[in-house]
Amino acid sequence: MSAMPQVNVPFVRMDADEEDSQYFEYTSSANPLGAGIISRVPYHEFPASLYADGPTRVVTLDLSRELGTDYPATGPSLCARFVRVLAGESLRLDGTVTSRVFYVIGGRGEAHQGGVRMPLGAGDFVAMPGNGDVTVFANETVSLYYVDDAPLLSYLGVAPIGPRFAPTRYPAHRALAELRKVAAEPLASKRNRISVLLGNARFPQTRTVSHVMWAMFGALPAQSEQKPHRHQSIALDFVVDCEPGCYTLVGRELDAQQRIVRPTRVDWKPGMAFVTPPGAWHAHYNESMKPASMIPIQDAGLHTYLRSLDIRFSG
Repeated sequence: MSAMPQVNVPFVRMDADEEDSQYFEYTSSANPLGAGIISRVPYHEFPASLYADGPTRVVTLDLSRELGTDYPATGPSLCARFVRVLAGESLRLDGTVTSRVFYVIGGRGEAHQGGVRMPLGAGDFVAMPGNGDVTVFANETVSLYYVDDAPLLSYLGVAPIGPRFAPTRYPAHRALAELRKVAAEPLASKRNRISVLLGNARFPQTRTVSHVMWAMFGALPAQSEQKPHRHQSIALDFVVDCEPGCYTLVGRELDAQQRIVRPTRVDWKPGMAFVTPPGAWHAHYNESMKPASMIPIQDAGLHTYLRSLDIRFSG
């Protein structure tokens, strides 16, 4: 192939409509993450002490400084929060979102959106769309793990034009019964995960709790290991219950034995949340004598629709 001809480019005054234009050589700029131009999603833990006592409030699990955003965010497209509402009080949750997912850590009350009154009880999951604020009323002091997609809309600079789904409740007794049914199946011990995905009939292609998010209710049996797996969605994990000896290992690579190289260890504690970055290999371990349970909430509804989830399992 002949060499490119030498061209003398004269200085040309830039018009006003070109002031923001830039040009980059492809191979040095096509992967900003690998080049360190954009930050990686960090590992992070959020303890239950953030909401265990004190007044009615929202505790935002905010990593905006690490992510380089000027709005609250736990990941590029999702924001997680702990919510505490004292008995007899209420709290309004606002924001520009299309999807809200709540897990009721404890207590009893209601969530109101427009004319909808959704009961809240310990262990319930609730999904609500982005057509108006949600107000939480507490009959008994309510604690919630709450995730929405506000960062995604802030990044896109958009607002929802209407609800994509109706408020939907997944009662604790039904979710637990479905998880136990899956755990009792003959091949359960051979699967990478013993879990139930919460779906919505409005999203038959993605089988997710909303068009943006999925929520999974998972069990980690006593003396068990869930081998490494990875996906391109971020996981905002909440530990429902565990005994000492439960932990997650997270890292970027696997060795020849399909073990995580130089892992970061996250020791589980009941009521904590932690971030599993997209693309990271992670494995869960229960070395105790009692089963444990956890809830990952991810932007996997969006990734599944985009065909970019790319979930993989070791071995």
